[in-house]
Amino acid sequence: MAALRAVVLPLLCLCLRCAAATVPLVIWHGMGDSCCNPQSMGYIKKIVENKIPGIYVLSLKIGNNLIQDMENSFFMNVNDQVREVCGQLAKDPHLKGGYNAMGFSQGGQFLRAVAQRCPSPPMLNLISVGGQHQGSVYGFPRCPGESSHICDWIRKMLDLGAYTQAVQEHLVQAEYWHDPLKEEDYRKNSIFLADINQERGINETYKKNLMALKKFVMVKFLNDTMVDPPISEWFGFYKSGQAKETIPLKETSLYTEDRLGLQEMDKAGKLVFLGVKGDHLHFSEEWFYTTILPFLQ
Repeated sequence: MAALRAVVLPLLCLCLRCAAATVPLVIWHGMGDSCCNPQSMGYIKKIVENKIPGIYVLSLKIGNNLIQDMENSFFMNVNDQVREVCGQLAKDPHLKGGYNAMGFSQGGQFLRAVAQRCPSPPMLNLISVGGQHQGSVYGFPRCPGESSHICDWIRKMLDLGAYTQAVQEHLVQAEYWHDPLKEEDYRKNSIFLADINQERGINETYKKNLMALKKFVMVKFLNDTMVDPPISEWFGFYKSGQAKETIPLKETSLYTEDRLGLQEMDKAGKLVFLGVKGDHLHFSEEWFYTTILPFLQ
């Protein structure tokens, strides 16, 4: 028995230390999705848990049920959503020591807002999978899942006036709508993206909080037909005043003026730019395991 204890106890302690060292993961879904769809976020949660035993994965839900969660991805003010998430994270005892975050499509930019606005509990690594960090969806070319009728209505609202107060406050996609032909309207009236991208002035707290990340990983889909322009997934965008020529992050004023600290983070090796073949949010399980999982371990 003593000999058995001598073998088992060290192994048990090792397992406990490994469990304690596992960093929790928070994930946020994209437009028209929900926290627990077995073909999307439920699937991601499952494969992460299978590969990292003992990990705590929180898939964010905004609302009281899955239908509300999906609807809120279209119609709930993004600032209110971020505030709601910050409250959820602060109350979750599993996250008090810090967590990794992974957002899909618009969930990527929303989690960046969480990093900038809510430093407690601390976000350690941020993985943005197809997030539109300089804005989109210019032209709104395609719509996910069963939501085509909603997207038809959204297109009409955006055409009527993306930067009007009523549309901004009640239509999620308008809040990160970045029209390169109406830059002044965007800077003045965008109630979400223009704020977190420091378009109207420098919030030093935003900059400090984002720079506290260990890694900021940005995944761009190389054959993306939904995000326009796709380079927004790497913080690039259209050259101002036209909608044909794009410029990379390093040529944007956001980088050259270092309004968010991205230049300093880049020089410190904190920015990671990944490209994956495929359309928006289309990736293989193998790619996820080999490319993304290492940032969670």
